[in-house]
Amino acid sequence: MPIIMEPKLISGNANLPLATAIARRMSMHRGRDVGLVDARVERFNDGEIFVEVFENVRGEDMFIIQPTSNPANDNLMELLIIADALRRSSAARITAVIPYFGYARQDRRSKARTPITAKLVANMLVEAGIERILTLDLHATQIQGFFDIPVDNLYASPIYALDAKHHFRDRLDDLMIVSPDVGGVARARDLAQRIDAPLSIVDKRRGKPGEVAEMTVIGDVKDKVCVIVDDIVDTAGTLCKAAEVLMENGAREVHSYITHGVLSGPAVDRISKSVMKSLVITDTIAPTAAVRACGNIRIVPTAPMFAQAILNTANGTSVSSLFDHKTLGPIYEGLYAAE
Repeated sequence: MPIIMEPKLISGNANLPLATAIARRMSMHRGRDVGLVDARVERFNDGEIFVEVFENVRGEDMFIIQPTSNPANDNLMELLIIADALRRSSAARITAVIPYFGYARQDRRSKARTPITAKLVANMLVEAGIERILTLDLHATQIQGFFDIPVDNLYASPIYALDAKHHFRDRLDDLMIVSPDVGGVARARDLAQRIDAPLSIVDKRRGKPGEVAEMTVIGDVKDKVCVIVDDIVDTAGTLCKAAEVLMENGAREVHSYITHGVLSGPAVDRISKSVMKSLVITDTIAPTAAVRACGNIRIVPTAPMFAQAILNTANGTSVSSLFDHKTLGPIYEGLYAAE
């Protein structure tokens, strides 16, 4: 009879609150304390990263929790060095839990003499000894094919379906799901199907990189409660502009569900002053104090889903079952009322 190894968690510095929340959630499932492996991830004076693991990990099923968010290079190097430390310590299997996969926007050569950095990062992760990837809402799903190891790409849309049914339960018939560009239609359609809502598209044309010259709404949004769906919000310029265009086209309210809140530069200030009633993001990227203080930004936890995904991976059971919001319902029952 095969021996079932208990998963062990270790975290870098990118998002310790999320790693701790995942461990706490797994403790609830296991009925015993599941903590983070005792380790130190420090820097020398010149910025070099040093990792030391204080517990025996020989023969263990290890899960490294580390989004590669800002500062992307530092957090990526932490992940690689932790993986190397575990590999050299004879861990049985190393899984990288990367809630936010940085460099995913560089998934193709859009111009001559440019890199495909997402593929480069994939090569680096595999070379470091990582044997499986667990992530959430990859910017481009084809990045899974950049790896020669298993990649489980979870989706935020099942969580957002629960959230929308809870927060808009009295106005579900008025909801209109909106894709902020043609490329994100599949993601928006997924949420629209889950809550049985119509779909609209904001077609944008750029004058030059970083600037949107024109936006056109495809679909009738008059008197609708519009919900913009996307995977990443960075400087929020396009998002806030799309909200304005929707309001100009007769929308009653505009809300947004965005998985990864990069929120760099003037993003938080733009959102606080925008016509959007709310922006819902997940905690895949550790929120700053400014994000937490912003009145129209709301954060949805991902720890319940990641904890269950880690347990399913360790036990050899289905991870794709978490694609169904009905499966996630009991997992998130403390956050959302039963529907």
